[in-house]
Amino acid sequence: MQPIYPIIDADSRHKTAPGACALAVMIKTPRAGAVKTRLVPPLHPEEAAALSMCFLRDVTANIAGLASGDSIHGVAAYTPIGEESAFEGMLPKGFRLLPQRGVDLGERLLNAFRDLLLVAGYETVCLINADSPTLPAAVLREAVHTLQRPGDRMVVGQAEDGGYYLIGLKQPHSLLFEEISWSTEKVLSQTLERARQISLETKLLPIWYDVDDADSMRRLCGELFFDNGTPGGKESQGYSAPYTRQYLSRLLEGGAAQRLGVARPSSGRPV
Repeated sequence: MQPIYPIIDADSRHKTAPGACALAVMIKTPRAGAVKTRLVPPLHPEEAAALSMCFLRDVTANIAGLASGDSIHGVAAYTPIGEESAFEGMLPKGFRLLPQRGVDLGERLLNAFRDLLLVAGYETVCLINADSPTLPAAVLREAVHTLQRPGDRMVVGQAEDGGYYLIGLKQPHSLLFEEISWSTEKVLSQTLERARQISLETKLLPIWYDVDDADSMRRLCGELFFDNGTPGGKESQGYSAPYTRQYLSRLLEGGAAQRLGVARPSSGRPV
């Protein structure tokens, strides 16, 4: 059966235009009980999976808005392998699938860079998490433009929890992913130290936040419905995240507001 989206692998004979950049979002199949587990409770497992699907659709739609012919391509780096059909109809037209390879996060990130840079032939690659549905498109654009300048460098989007929401490279530097305390507040500082060890020029992108627990979900609701959730206020307004906004609106209007600790959106404002 022909896959709904092209799969990038060693046998795909994928051709990439010179100078092209891959914006690749790291994703898991949105199955209940397997994704967004730190949001359960207050969400139910099925709700957490549905919200994860909305995040994925918004992040990839944001990327698709920047994709321009041969210069920027959208990629979904997915796990587990074998569940490609789960993404049918979820990704924008033109997206490609990349199977994640590796035992831990460090191996999966490094292998994604190797597969996209060395196998698929992209000149620059940004790996992006699927936990920041309102990340401004301007931040993604800045990452692409920074990597396009001559010379080797790393671009990193600093997350408020001490990790990063994006990392972009022109070469798969393995040291950046070795002996990192993944899922801790040390991830970014350790990554920057590895870059210093190999004298790799680094560009830090604006700070943004991940949505991975009840507090950050309430913050997301504040940003989407009440204009008080963005890290820098109105001047740093994030992506509109329509899929996420619509789903959360249904939850809140359907009686989940108290359970989630969020006020219902004003009936006078379209949701």
